[in-house]
Amino acid sequence: MLGEDAELTAAVRAAQDGDETAFRTVYRTVHPRLLAYARTLVGDPDAEDVTSEAWLQIARDLERFSGDADRFRGWAATIARNRALDHLRMRGRRPAIGGDESELAGKAAESDTAGEAIEALATDRALSLIARLPQDQAEAVVLRVVVGLDAKTAARTLGKRPGAVRTAAHRGLKRLAELLDADPEADGALEAVPPQRGARARTVTSAGVTHMRARTQKDM
Repeated sequence: MLGEDAELTAAVRAAQDGDETAFRTVYRTVHPRLLAYARTLVGDPDAEDVTSEAWLQIARDLERFSGDADRFRGWAATIARNRALDHLRMRGRRPAIGGDESELAGKAAESDTAGEAIEALATDRALSLIARLPQDQAEAVVLRVVVGLDAKTAARTLGKRPGAVRTAAHRGLKRLAELLDADPEADGALEAVPPQRGARARTVTSAGVTHMRARTQKDM
């Protein structure tokens, strides 16, 4: 493993041994991605609360987790998704993202479009456009490109086949590019960069951090 994967794996293992500094590293690496995912499901007003609830469960159950950085991102995303769906059920709401969720045929795209990471995908403008995609496409794009999951891990999170997730991500990114091209306020929002798997995490300022109860409240 190289780069962020190796650093995140080491931080997760140290956090499991009670290292609070390591836990803060895990949080700062993964939190912006989970928050972006929650925003696609529940919208801006509730995303912070849902993500906070997810981190409380992550902190509580971390000792029982087993795996590397890939598995941790998938595990955390699954927890965030479950908390978001619980939140929506309690309020009798549908997911914030558009369209009806539908099963795809499962035929993978010829190329893994989600591997072409989008530098500014987590910006407010890009996420507002993702909200206009059908639910299956929006979740696939965010999980693959923003959260950084591979197709197999994203498929486990969504309860679908890897081929269906690849196809949804391919279609979603194609549609997103069309929306961005047609949006005069989104100039430059799509810029191809190397896949996120090898990228270093951006520094997260305190303004972008959710303050939580228990161990996750301290200096996140």
